[in-house]
Amino acid sequence: METKNELIMILSEEFGDSAVLTRKDIINCLDSKGVLEPIASAGAMTRFLGQSGFEKVGYGKYQLPTIGGSKKTTKVAKIKKSVVTKTVKVDNEPKEAVVNLMVNTETQNLIPSHFEGFVSWGHCPTIKKVIQSKMFYPVFITGLSGNGKTLMVEELHAQLKRELIRVNITIETDEDDLLGGFRLINGETKFVPGPVIQAMERGCTLLLDECDLGSNKLLALQPVLEGKGVFLKKINKWVTPKAGFNVIATANTKGQGSDDGRFVGTNVLNEAFLERFAVTIEQPYPSASVEKKIIIGSMTKYMSTKPDEEFAENLTVWAEVIRKTFYDGGVDEIISTRRLDHIVKSYSIFKDKMKSIELCVSRFDNDTKDSFIDLYTKIDAGEDVQGISSDDESEDEVVENTVNY
Repeated sequence: METKNELIMILSEEFGDSAVLTRKDIINCLDSKGVLEPIASAGAMTRFLGQSGFEKVGYGKYQLPTIGGSKKTTKVAKIKKSVVTKTVKVDNEPKEAVVNLMVNTETQNLIPSHFEGFVSWGHCPTIKKVIQSKMFYPVFITGLSGNGKTLMVEELHAQLKRELIRVNITIETDEDDLLGGFRLINGETKFVPGPVIQAMERGCTLLLDECDLGSNKLLALQPVLEGKGVFLKKINKWVTPKAGFNVIATANTKGQGSDDGRFVGTNVLNEAFLERFAVTIEQPYPSASVEKKIIIGSMTKYMSTKPDEEFAENLTVWAEVIRKTFYDGGVDEIISTRRLDHIVKSYSIFKDKMKSIELCVSRFDNDTKDSFIDLYTKIDAGEDVQGISSDDESEDEVVENTVNY
């Protein structure tokens, strides 16, 4: 009876050293040579692959081990066999499960959860059309912090039941993090595909969140951002994106760094990298009418009582005045839509409006905090506060004026 080494040698002569084979390739070759009998059953085939040093490199694909490596593996396998064969029933399923850890998102549902109380506004229709098209059309979304850039992308994928893989970019993010690398799994070193490869093979959207925090190591994504395949040089494998794959990036800047120092850590991104995004969308804060709907939605979500519309109106006016002053250069801080949501959540806990506001603006310096609290006190008392903008642009005008092609 042929040994495992002899079977591997026959396969090497037929296909070449380190060839990538399917089970069918192995069966057809050994059957044509008249030596299939030792591994004719499915269980025997699985044990042969697992004990002979075959490495799984793709779905149903195995890399042929070298003869030197297989001899060592065979000796270990014989020792194990002499110890456990008589007492332990060999089950081929766990072997497959161990190998499948390499691509552990195959059985996961990557459709985001719905966000209760989400209000569609601004560029939602634009982004929605891109997602619905299932075309490869990279989009770069920029805007100040807390205005709903990432939430909008996630919620639209939830509504359309489209899978999304979100990757938060940092200065440390590199090719290994994005495309994949070798990991130790159950005592064995295996190549684990990164989130970019996972998204390409699933045909879903890759969200590069806080993209402007990355370094020039993001240039590893150049071929990916062209809609082409990418060659994984660590395992000599070419990956072609499946239909439906796309890339969306979010950032607080346009990739040119932060001149005012508000977004410490953001970097100037490579021009060739930015040029590969088809469109850049500037996301503003919502209009007063839309923001009030968002606040009331937060009240409905967090509180068991009827939404306090007067409080919602006051918060809306308060945030609008602060933003106008910020854009005019009067203050250095701003109240984001996210911070308004924080205030509503605090109010649902403490049932005290001023305490909720004070807690949520305490992260600012004392002068700014005191001026913000004083401003709300005046608005709550019904005083006529200067600086309120009565110009309420329609959402269509906002979208038209802020999309760059």
